[in-house]
Amino acid sequence: MTIEAATLVEDGVPTFTDDVRYLRWTPIIAGALVAAAFAFTLVTFGVTIGLGISSTSPTWRDASAALSLLSGLFLILQAIVSFGLGGYIAGRTRGDVGAVRNDLGAAANSEETRDGLHGLTAWALAVLIGAGLTAIVSAAAVNRSSPSFAMGNRTSAEPLLSYELDRLLRQPRRPPNVDMSVERAEAGRILMTSSSHSGVNADDRTYLIQQVQTLTGLSAGDAERRTDQAIASSRTAIAHARRSTIILAFSLAVAALLGAVSAWAAAVAGGRHRDGAPLPEWMAFADRFEPRITAR
Repeated sequence: MTIEAATLVEDGVPTFTDDVRYLRWTPIIAGALVAAAFAFTLVTFGVTIGLGISSTSPTWRDASAALSLLSGLFLILQAIVSFGLGGYIAGRTRGDVGAVRNDLGAAANSEETRDGLHGLTAWALAVLIGAGLTAIVSAAAVNRSSPSFAMGNRTSAEPLLSYELDRLLRQPRRPPNVDMSVERAEAGRILMTSSSHSGVNADDRTYLIQQVQTLTGLSAGDAERRTDQAIASSRTAIAHARRSTIILAFSLAVAALLGAVSAWAAAVAGGRHRDGAPLPEWMAFADRFEPRITAR
């Protein structure tokens, strides 16, 4: 796609002479790579200091709602900063016209739109890069999982309820070379129903008690108490994981939307700084915190 670029002749009358590409991919790719790298750095830093809400380990599942909200807020702020930086680079490094910005309102609006689209495209490419890296890491984690996963004996209860399954089927003396993956998978599927409206039905509860009694050698009363504790713990763990997942999903959606706005605005600001023009009126608030660059 091409458009005609406006230039000024000596008498100040605008003419259209050159055909230029509407989107320049070099600044777009540069901005996207910078945004993705900076976002990865900030997210890694946040996880390091404890702002992680997607872990299913027993200790992190007990994290308060305040920590989950703080983690979501950090995710949103890092998206605004990262995509803003990438958008600014995409707009600042885009070459071409712009010398007529201060004299032609129509040309200025066109250039502002082009800068914003460069920032928005850089944002979209950075999001795709992040999604691709996440998919690769997730696939690698699945491939490194236990062999029982490949045999079809692992369910969604692992690793969410792995701690509860360990406690449920724990026995003081376990015979060597005994694979309990089938029993764990079956117990896990039963415990997953604890989060439903009706909970674990009576037949499943009775069957689970019998399995625990057979596998661990406990008495009927001890097996029943252990099963009830596992059901209650599983219900709490699933509720915490669901809460964290909802907060994470909502935070990701808000971060993506605000990141797009940040990338567009930063690209416009970068284009203005590139051309030595003042920021537009709708960015007057941001202009108070940045040195105004004027054309010489």
